[in-house]
Amino acid sequence: MRTDTGHVFKLEDYRPSDYLIPKTNLDFRLSPDATRVSAVLTIERREGVAASAPLVLDGDGLTLLGVAVDGHALSAADYLATPDQLTIAKPPAASRFELRIETEIAPARNEALMGLYRSSNVYCTQCEAEGFRRITYFLDRPDILSVYTVRIEASKDEAPLLLSNGNPVESGALAGGRHYAVWHDPFPKPSYLFALVAGGLGKVADNFTTMSGREVELGIYVEPGKERLAGYAMDALKRSMKWDEEKFGREYDLDVFNIVAVSDFNMGAMENKGLNIFNDKYVLADEETATDADFANIEAIIAHEYFHNWTGNRITCRDWFQLCLKEGLTVYRDHEFSADQRSRGVKRIAEVRTLRAHQFPEDQGPLAHPVRPRRYREINNFYTATVYEKGSEVVRMIRTILGPEAFRAGMDLYFERHDGEAATIEDFLKVFEDVSGRDLAQFALWYHQAGTPNLTVSSAYNAPAKEFTLEIEQSVPPTPSESRKRLMHIPLAFGLVGPDGKPIAWAGVEGAAVEDGVIHVRKRRHTVRFTGVAERPSVSLNHGFSAPITLSVQQKADDQFFLAAHDSDAFARWQAFNTLLTDALIAAFRQVLGGKEPSFAPRLAELAGRIAGDAALEPAYRALALSLPGEADIARDIGKGIDPDAIFAAREALARTIATANREAFTALYDSLADQGPFSPDAASAGRRALRNILLDYLSLLPEGVAVAARHFQSATNMTDRAAALTVLAHRHAGLAQAREALAGFEAKYRGDALVLDKWFQIQAGVPGPHTIDIVRALTGHPAFSIANPNRVRSLIGTFSSANPTGFHRADGEGYRFFAETVLEVEKRNPQVAARLATALRSWRALEPGRQAKAKQALLTMANAENLSADLRDIVERTLA
Repeated sequence: MRTDTGHVFKLEDYRPSDYLIPKTNLDFRLSPDATRVSAVLTIERREGVAASAPLVLDGDGLTLLGVAVDGHALSAADYLATPDQLTIAKPPAASRFELRIETEIAPARNEALMGLYRSSNVYCTQCEAEGFRRITYFLDRPDILSVYTVRIEASKDEAPLLLSNGNPVESGALAGGRHYAVWHDPFPKPSYLFALVAGGLGKVADNFTTMSGREVELGIYVEPGKERLAGYAMDALKRSMKWDEEKFGREYDLDVFNIVAVSDFNMGAMENKGLNIFNDKYVLADEETATDADFANIEAIIAHEYFHNWTGNRITCRDWFQLCLKEGLTVYRDHEFSADQRSRGVKRIAEVRTLRAHQFPEDQGPLAHPVRPRRYREINNFYTATVYEKGSEVVRMIRTILGPEAFRAGMDLYFERHDGEAATIEDFLKVFEDVSGRDLAQFALWYHQAGTPNLTVSSAYNAPAKEFTLEIEQSVPPTPSESRKRLMHIPLAFGLVGPDGKPIAWAGVEGAAVEDGVIHVRKRRHTVRFTGVAERPSVSLNHGFSAPITLSVQQKADDQFFLAAHDSDAFARWQAFNTLLTDALIAAFRQVLGGKEPSFAPRLAELAGRIAGDAALEPAYRALALSLPGEADIARDIGKGIDPDAIFAAREALARTIATANREAFTALYDSLADQGPFSPDAASAGRRALRNILLDYLSLLPEGVAVAARHFQSATNMTDRAAALTVLAHRHAGLAQAREALAGFEAKYRGDALVLDKWFQIQAGVPGPHTIDIVRALTGHPAFSIANPNRVRSLIGTFSSANPTGFHRADGEGYRFFAETVLEVEKRNPQVAARLATALRSWRALEPGRQAKAKQALLTMANAENLSADLRDIVERTLA
């Protein structure tokens, strides 16, 4: 475990390495406790580099067995080796030479799950970002591209399957019950994309014919006996391959494409060239074990990792500061894929909810950083919502500004110009400038500047002059190390909506560039005047969430109610209703703090009822609209002095008001939505289940609610409905016999299925109230819980700390104390998972003073722990700064 934390890596310090490694040959002799790795590296000195330049290779906890140059073994005096670095002070004078390195590693003892490790007796790797150096000494940086040939040798009984990147070359039997396989990847790649899997796994096989007529063998490898659960993943893979050909002209380039599902994995999945390795929760699914959300996640993540073949693998990033170049771009691509496979409007709302829940708090807190960071101490801590989700939004804005045709032309040029290279954000932006003739210098601030921009907007209508005016002012709040902000280029899509719900035309516009329904906000203030506007419009802003900003709009409540009922833009219509709900909840929060009973305008509940019953709207849209803003969303909009108990009380009061006002209509609609046929994970069916289950949540607040939820649980024929009913029973009716019986029955039914039991852990960790910490403490001793398994830790500890405000933020601070103890325990095995858990306290300064002091003490407890890893120390110190 690395504990050094002093070095800060800076973008401005980047320079190319003195040496390249154009060819890498690896030979693995696998053994759980003593795997021998032989690396034969072709080393090439860059042109212009002095022959006296030392060769310094990265390592991490390695045991060196030997070093040879051009076939001659080096003596100990010829090099300097530590577990974390190998230095050859006087390399050969020749510009090109061969370096052989022998190391020994212990995969079975690797609980950090980086490098080569064992998961359920299967050897597997995770090398992004800096895991390859845990396998052998190397120039472990993304701008070192090498062609890999890999030989794997193992006991055939222990590991009958031997996989690596690229295409299979040969395989055969060896003496002593061992065997081998050789793989070759003809495409140069960085070390973080290296992969190896060896073990006993079941296979689901298929094939795909590319647009040029090439046959590609597809394989998904899973734990034996679970092959039937990989069918949806295979279908998603084939749809992804077809979509990438049609939308971006990208054809797959190897003879085989393999996916392996493992149960111990720090991330969701990894895009290793030709051999994707997945957390098994994003591969395995059927209606009995997976929810509709699980199916959607599998579809999206299978697509995301496949799309990396071009945006990440064929074109990679020059350095880790450019991480958003592969991740943000590929998130945009998987969002577009899901939008085409499902409902574009519904998918867009879901994306924005995710962005606001995870990235907005990041931008507003001590961990804020630009989409392209300028400095870091531990790169693992920058796999963030800012890099991924905000990075995707920046790509989307490029498309909005340029239009779909110029955007596609820019992407085509990007693939043509930079194939086989390690590129930068500047390279990416340049292709769009070249195809469009536009200057994107101001727009580039979206990559360079942290913080969420805010637009303050007011409007006025001059009836005699038939003029409608928008006053727009932009600002970006200060963030750590950035107190002064520069003006952004914000593409603000909008509409002027008439009393009949139809768009209102205008004759002319001045005060800002307005193109294709988009106002280009570039200055501090704009006065945008529309002429020839026949009647007063309601202004609808940020259509489709065209920019990742916050809006402060001076708008009458009547206009908001009107837009919530009539806006033609799905996102803007949802946003109007969501704004009404948020405003009502903030007012109720303040009433609760003042000792009053919350009260709500009757027309808010009436509007909820009309939306629920509007058959012209997709069921999935209605379900999203009826989902009240989350407790964290409300806290974010309140800003300071947060009392989670008061927010919870306000939210429950509004939900109960809506349920009571719409009791008969909600009951009738709930009954009408019951499944009539066999289960299907398609978007329409999932939407109907989502609407029925949100109605169940409301109905559970009524006197007969517990009986309705119990019947729903007992009659459920799929995991979506079963988990929804169990959540309602556990969260709304904890302690009642029906809830206890449902929890016990669920655990007994799925005792042997770890992924389903994760849902059971998650549901209990999310039970609101001060007593949940006792439940969570007890569950850490459950036979199915393992503090060494990231999925178990995330389902129980992650849910409690990040998705249960009233439980985690218990007023006496016990939640924080338990959390600090647990994070430090996780960190002993897996610093990366511990660091990500610790981000749950990133918004501690927004709490009311009593909780704030106790949260700070928990952070100090972690900061003062001995031998703290670089990962966790980085997060804790930045959070406290």
